[in-house]
Amino acid sequence: MIRRESLLRSLVWLCLFSAFSALICACTVGPNYRKPPEQMPAKWSETAHGVTDGTAEVSQWWTRFNDPELDSLIERAVLANKDLKIAEARVREARAQRRVVAADLYPTVDVSGAYSYSKRSENSSAALSSQAGAGGGNASQAGVAFDPQDLFQAGFDASWELDIFGGTRRAIEAADADTAAWEENRRDVLVTLLSEVARNYLQLRGDQLRIAIARDTIVSQKQTVELTEVRFEAGLSSELDVSQARAQLATTQARIPALERSARQAVHQLGVLLGQEPGSLLDELLVEKPLPPVPPEVPIGLPSELLRRRPDIRRAERELAAATARIGVATADLFPSFSLTGAVGQLSTDISNIGSSGSTFYSIGPTIRWPIFDAGRIRANIQVQNARQEQSLISYERTVLVSLRDVEDALIAYTKEQATRTSLKDAVTANSRAFEIASELYARGLVDFLNVLEAQRALYLTQDEFAQSEQRISSDLVALYKALGGGWDIAP
Repeated sequence: MIRRESLLRSLVWLCLFSAFSALICACTVGPNYRKPPEQMPAKWSETAHGVTDGTAEVSQWWTRFNDPELDSLIERAVLANKDLKIAEARVREARAQRRVVAADLYPTVDVSGAYSYSKRSENSSAALSSQAGAGGGNASQAGVAFDPQDLFQAGFDASWELDIFGGTRRAIEAADADTAAWEENRRDVLVTLLSEVARNYLQLRGDQLRIAIARDTIVSQKQTVELTEVRFEAGLSSELDVSQARAQLATTQARIPALERSARQAVHQLGVLLGQEPGSLLDELLVEKPLPPVPPEVPIGLPSELLRRRPDIRRAERELAAATARIGVATADLFPSFSLTGAVGQLSTDISNIGSSGSTFYSIGPTIRWPIFDAGRIRANIQVQNARQEQSLISYERTVLVSLRDVEDALIAYTKEQATRTSLKDAVTANSRAFEIASELYARGLVDFLNVLEAQRALYLTQDEFAQSEQRISSDLVALYKALGGGWDIAP
């Protein structure tokens, strides 16, 4: 008995030694991931006034507008936005899933307990055979017991699949890359959130500026209507002048409701971005404030910095790493899998002696499984993973190109809109002077009223377009900061 137990212990240690030796010598099948080479232009093809190649300052780009209200809105949005909270939950999910995958590296141990109460059948064939083998006679005389019997069992079961060829390690590698990709996705959501808050806020202030211009114009047009009425009553002009003046006044008044609608919709959108009801910010934001000016200088860095800064590029690179690792997971299925299984416990028909050495049982042994025929399923799965890895590589390259296009588009938009603003500023100055001259000459009866109407209409249109251009410049700058991937590195 002692020799048998010694032999079993030797077998156990031999199995464990073999397992650890296999782990030490284990290989990891499948390709090792290599980051794609950087192929970025040396400089931007588009340039803009006030934009430099200096080190990009985009970490908290919204503070460069010097608007405390905008700073407050962004701070609250980062804390409460629903899309950002969903992205953060997905990161936690990916981290937990990584722990699920990593658990396959370790053995599993189960504890079990059982009790049964059983009685053998006196008329079973086994009982009759036992009776015949005992030479006939009464069953109880042959030593066959038919009384009810208790059976108590408690113990541990363990199993361990050895990661000889690295399939599990490749799965962990893929899970790590997936987790990093979801973290970059959260950052990308944050970049989009920051730009949306700023864009809607600038839209609101731009609409308020246009409303103020329209109201000032209405005051001027009402004065013009009064002047035409006085001249008409004095017989110095026709009723046509009065009707035309009133028509232009009504046309300008009709523009205000549309602008107010746009402003309120921007406030509603800001409320949702801040995780609140759409109308929760109306009292706070409908107080008119000026449109914040753009900073005089905007350093944007070099194109190569996009690879390290833009979250969507970083996410695509991590997705490529995950797809590469999954090729190894699929390749590992071509090779045999080795497992160790064992059990130890106590088994007795009497609960009083279940803890004695005589009730002890144990077993241990290695197992091997090697697929011989699967109709090409494993190799087809490897081809699937190779194709997905190729798609991820192309997607990464496309993301890089799109990022370059986004920056170039934002630069050209920012540049051309500044040129538009300069021309509109000159037009506002000229039209303002033209309206003054036309009004003075009309009051003296030297020109037709049509000249006054045309000068006044042109002045209002250029003032309104100038305000829109100011708002577009600010929005184009926000788009530039977003294209540069700015803002994701702030603390959530």
